[in-house]
Amino acid sequence: MRAVVASLAALAALTAGIAVPRTGPAAAAAKAPAVRGGVARRTDAAGAVLASSPGTRGARVTCTAPAAYRAFAARLSAGLDGALRGRAGHQAVTVHDQVTGVSCQADAGRRFDSASIVKAVILAALLRWHQETRTPLSPGEKGEATLMITRSDNDAASDLWNWVGLRRLQRFLALAAMKETGLGPGPYWGLTQATAHDEMLLLGLLARPNAVLSGGSRAYSLGLMARVIPGQRWGTPAGAPAGVTVHVKNGWLPDGTGWHVNSIGVFTGRGVNYAIAVLTDDNPSERYGIDTIQDVARVVHRELRAARGAAGARLTANLAPSVAATAAPSPGPAAPARPGPPSPWAVVAALPSPWAVVPALPARPAP
Repeated sequence: MRAVVASLAALAALTAGIAVPRTGPAAAAAKAPAVRGGVARRTDAAGAVLASSPGTRGARVTCTAPAAYRAFAARLSAGLDGALRGRAGHQAVTVHDQVTGVSCQADAGRRFDSASIVKAVILAALLRWHQETRTPLSPGEKGEATLMITRSDNDAASDLWNWVGLRRLQRFLALAAMKETGLGPGPYWGLTQATAHDEMLLLGLLARPNAVLSGGSRAYSLGLMARVIPGQRWGTPAGAPAGVTVHVKNGWLPDGTGWHVNSIGVFTGRGVNYAIAVLTDDNPSERYGIDTIQDVARVVHRELRAARGAAGARLTANLAPSVAATAAPSPGPAAPARPGPPSPWAVVAALPSPWAVVPALPARPAP
């Protein structure tokens, strides 16, 4: 009977987009069904996930661009509007292409439950704190960060959420000007309120040189996002051109109104540096939310590829130096950005098993 309960708990965790803890299915069975890995699921009195109800989409997509690319921006805006037309639930979209200067947004200030995309914020706050203290990541922190990003491990996220602490997390949000983001209450990092506007600010910090995250920190974050396991590389990577390095973090969570499904991605390569953030809620199913995001992503990748092909070398000249798609050995303040981007699979160590024993974090530092 115990094995049956453990198996059902593991299945429920996977259905909800929640990674089973490293300590095994028995640990998942011991958790309250309404709370898993920092994500509180809204349920009825019997503990069942409530049936979904469709929502409605409000704002249309608007794209802006320098004068030379206004026609392209108009095509992209129309394509994105078409991808979202008639979709149930709510969607928010932001896109920014560093090469052409084109930016798009739809309902960018609407707040959504972040689910696991907040893990990119947790990592960025951890790296910023190490920059300020001029200390390298510990082996335990590296292990937890790898599991948190590449496998969306919830126990690792909870460990680092508690380790960094709400004060340091909030400090990072302030430095990043992510004023629309509200951290989840207590241990519930998955209920952080995110907007597509703020997610694009975060992606911009990862994609371009800035005063908040060092080159080493940016390379470390993007390196892990480039190593996300195949089963979690859906969403914004859909339709990405060959030769482009994909850096992605997704989040998915059911509640009483349906599914929250989110995806953020940075795409880099020769003459390429752009970012996409798509947040959705009130989806009738997880698959429905994924399909919505991937329809949006395919339009962006297709239109940007066409724009680069039409403009050729003129676009490449506009591209600022980009970070490597590989993990830096230590994100200290002096760590330089690496040239590149070479394939991340050629230079990084093999992914650890999700059940591997990760060195324990040291005692939490004083605030």
